[in-house]
Amino acid sequence: MILVFLHVAPTNTLSKRYSPQINAWVFPFFEQNWRLFAPDPESVNRQILVRTARTERDGSVQASPWFDLTAVDNSAVEHQAFPSHTAQNLLRRAWAGYVDSHGGDDKAHTERALMMQKYLSNIAADRVAARRGSTFDFVQLRVVTLQIAAPGAAAGDRPPRPVENRLLPWWKVTRHAK
Repeated sequence: MILVFLHVAPTNTLSKRYSPQINAWVFPFFEQNWRLFAPDPESVNRQILVRTARTERDGSVQASPWFDLTAVDNSAVEHQAFPSHTAQNLLRRAWAGYVDSHGGDDKAHTERALMMQKYLSNIAADRVAARRGSTFDFVQLRVVTLQIAAPGAAAGDRPPRPVENRLLPWWKVTRHAK
């Protein structure tokens, strides 16, 4: 309770001195953001895709085709009067946490970055395992960032061009099988 108090209290001598220790304990469990009161709407659309790979007995690696995780989330929300908060935000928030902790180099430099990488890879691995009937040992994500199309008739004339196409490295996961 003292660590949470020091985290939310105005900056003081103790919170400055012990900031790394306080943050290491508070962030995994009690992260705060004020988006409930001041929403930060998305300015881009992100399509998060995953593919899996497994190592065969002969040592060769077999990669699967790309699987669109964002499309699964969108279909779970579409036409739902009361869509699940998890379906709407879990993948999007996991990606935001990954980007915040890794920056652009996809290298984990802190324990929080490692935790966010593991969290994102677990979400991807669990979702693929639930949909496909094959085993796999690795996952790789690709995130395509698209501008939000302008409203009106001109929006349908041409599809938006990707702003960014980010390919993450292969991550080892616990062997998944269905």
